[in-house]
Formats: sequence, C-alpha cells, structure tokens
Amino acid sequence: MSQIISEKISELESMASYPKNIYYKGNISLLKRPKVSIVGSRKPSAYTKQYTYNLSQALSKRGVCVVSGGAMGVDAIAHEGAGVDNTIAVLASGIDIYYPAVNKGLLRSIEQHGMLISQFEPKFAATNWSFVLRNELVVALGEVLIVTQAAMDSGSMRSVEYAQKMGKKIFVLPHMIGESEGTNRLLQDGKASIISDIEGFASSYGKATQDTSINKDDFFYYCQQNPILDDAVLKYGERIYEAELCGQIIISEGRVRLI
Repeated sequence: MSQIISEKISELESMASYPKNIYYKGNISLLKRPKVSIVGSRKPSAYTKQYTYNLSQALSKRGVCVVSGGAMGVDAIAHEGAGVDNTIAVLASGIDIYYPAVNKGLLRSIEQHGMLISQFEPKFAATNWSFVLRNELVVALGEVLIVTQAAMDSGSMRSVEYAQKMGKKIFVLPHMIGESEGTNRLLQDGKASIISDIEGFASSYGKATQDTSINKDDFFYYCQQNPILDDAVLKYGERIYEAELCGQIIISEGRVRLI
C-alpha cells in the first residue's frame, strides 16, 4: 500500500515547483543515503549496458543509492546494477502502476526491497508530460547526474537541462565519434566531465567493502566519514563497539574508521 511522505525532501527544493504530494512504497530510509542519478538511452549499446551496470554496482558497493526512472534500457540496468535493495525508481505513473510492463518484475522487486516514488496520484496513467516531470524529480534526488548514453534529441538531454538549472555536476561515459552524440556534445562544450575510471569515480563517493555481511545502512555511511569517536558513540551507542569487535571498523586516534 502506498503512503504519502509527510516531511519535506530537501533535495526536491531545487525543483521548479515542489510536488504537491510524494507517494512511495518500500524503504523510505533510502532517501537518507548518498544518492546519484543515472539516466540514458532506452536502447543502449552493449558497451553502455556493461559500463552502466558496472558503474551502478561500484557505487552501490560504497553505499551510494542509485536513482533512475524505471524505464527500459539504461534505467533498468542502473537499478539492477545497484541491486534492488539500494535503488530508488521514480515513476511517471501512479505508484500502483508498473510501467513499462516489461519492467513489472523489476519494479515489484524494487517495491519490496528498495523504493518506488511518484508525484502522481494512484492509478494515474503515464503521459508525455508526466515523463518530463518524472525526469526532473530523478535529477533533483541525486547529488550529481550521470548520463551513460544519449541522442541529441532525447529525454536524457532534457534531464541534463534540469541538472544545469539545479547547478548539479554532469558526468558521462566516453563514446566513439558517431555514438551517443548527446553526451559527446556535452563533453565538446565543456558541460560534462568524463568517467574514464569506474572504480576511481565511485571511490570519490566512499569506500568499498568486500565484507558482504556489513549492512550498508546509515551507520555504514556515517563511518565512511571518519567521525570523531565521541560523536559516533553519542549517535550510535554500543553499536560502535560491536562493529569494532566484529572487525568492521577500527578506532584510532579518537576517530572511527571503516575497514
């Protein structure tokens, strides 16, 4: 059953008009995580598919929640790469409509383990203009916008316009001449930065861990910031010392460090 988010989402203050209502299903705590937005072509090349997945996966390993639009192509791959428990799908329809139908299984999994979000009333069927508004919300939620492939005249380039108005950094994958003309033009015009090293880029958002037993919740993200021990204990109490005993963190020189 869908619910309305009662508190203001600070990231959405950058939108031209704050949505009247925000409906959601799933894990609302994902909104508190570091987030990036990933968009791109509905018909990506094999190269784009591979590196969109790799990029989403690398970010997720570092506790970054991936936001996308639940559409075919790049959107679906970004959600899958992040893992359904660490992704937010923004819908162009009402929260109870799984659109597109081809992604019904994926969207249901995200609903159960991640988060679905929509600014449209339940049972609202997607229209051309609702996709535009959906794109704005996708961009607003992320700290930065990543476009992995885009034609010049595409919805992804409209998302770029939103990012520019919001003052967000734009990143793209490198492509050969004649491919992904939209992202190549952004690079040519100096409006985007290139991602040439997936792991290096993802590492700018935090530390990866190979220990799959570590729950990447708010505690995980907090420890990535190397907080002062006293502040950490005040915030998380005994969990700090439990994590130390489990070998997940070390306490050194009055600070907490994620291993």
